[in-house]
Amino acid sequence: MTGQPTPEAGAVRPRLPGQPGRPDVFTFGETMVALRGSGPLKLGGTLQVSVAGAESNVAIGLARLGHDVRWAGAVGADEAGQLVLRTLRAEGVDVSGAATDPAAPTGLLWSEPRLPDVTRVHYYRAGSAGSRLTADPIRGAFSAAPPRVLHLTGITPSLSPTARKAARQILPLARECGALVCLDVNFRARLWTAAEAAAVLRAWVPFVDVLIASEDELPLCLPEGEGERPPLAAQAGLLLDLGVGEVVVKLGAEGATAFTRGGRLHRPAPSVRAVDAVGAGDAFVAGYLSALLDGEEPAGRLARGVTTGAFAVACAGDWEGAPTRAELGMLDAPPGTVVR
Repeated sequence: MTGQPTPEAGAVRPRLPGQPGRPDVFTFGETMVALRGSGPLKLGGTLQVSVAGAESNVAIGLARLGHDVRWAGAVGADEAGQLVLRTLRAEGVDVSGAATDPAAPTGLLWSEPRLPDVTRVHYYRAGSAGSRLTADPIRGAFSAAPPRVLHLTGITPSLSPTARKAARQILPLARECGALVCLDVNFRARLWTAAEAAAVLRAWVPFVDVLIASEDELPLCLPEGEGERPPLAAQAGLLLDLGVGEVVVKLGAEGATAFTRGGRLHRPAPSVRAVDAVGAGDAFVAGYLSALLDGEEPAGRLARGVTTGAFAVACAGDWEGAPTRAELGMLDAPPGTVVR
């Protein structure tokens, strides 16, 4: 992170209570139009039109749980861009920091189910409005209303050098205003290589309070030169030693494990009938951050995270199944329950 301040490892991060005029969460990235096929694309068929993006999925999940969330990004001056902004507004997400790029189209995501448990995703985002994010508007949107939590993913820096710069420059701003930083690694092999991702994410680690990753993504954040991959607990320990406040590992159907300086805590996932696994990780992050904002300890954060993740798995779509706060207890209802 050339030219950027590097915080001391182990520095104590502030935990801010809610403040009037200060949103709970600020996040930014690319949100695309999502076309979901009913089968193999080469055979044609019907398509369902929606929107999708890791950061906006989390924003919608948090908004449904009653949190004040701002999303910033760029869409094209086209109908697809209007659909993105209209959808986020309708879900209660503040998009006042979003921009419209008249010189580039809104990105596109196309997904096709190939097996009952395997979905193939195709991206059309090279040169899109979202990939052309620049630092100045993101910095301005963040500074206009500094949040309690800054949520980043490893997808945004993979889109372009300018998007990477925007993310890099927001990290010291978060430190200056006392915002907690959450990073969901969200590695996408179709967007950049593991080596490219590791070079960026390792430089971000000293700024991160909550690091969320799947088991295979965690090594991308480890210090260079670790050699053979150490056991999971050892990997988390290395990151905690670098100043990360907590390391949360998403384990899919097995639930999630949180590592803090106080120890290790695991929470199994609720048993649900799986319909669509896409978006489950984002739903987990929304639940985990929601409980953190509510002042819950790691056990409560994990419990809410696996619950919101289960809602996502049980419903088709990236964000459509995200629960409201009143719905969180519905997974405890016996099969066949009719809520009247």
